[in-house]
Amino acid sequence: MDTYSAVKNRLLYLCEQKRFTINKLATESGIAPSTVKNILYGKSKNPGIVTLKMLCDGLGISLNEFFCEEIFHTLEQEIK
Repeated sequence: MDTYSAVKNRLLYLCEQKRFTINKLATESGIAPSTVKNILYGKSKNPGIVTLKMLCDGLGISLNEFFCEEIFHTLEQEIK
């Protein structure tokens, strides 16, 4: 799995767990809904760390909690 897919899947999983819609996540994170949609639907494949931090804040978790999942421990190498 590539990094983009791992981030997207993690965000979708957390939204499902918290019963957040895309708009609710955007509102709670202080990010435009279009930015969240661009990340989740593949238009933005490289979200910045500040954006991810804001999304984590909206979800009520830390960056460490976001990335401390098995999915991130087995990522493919990005440079081939």
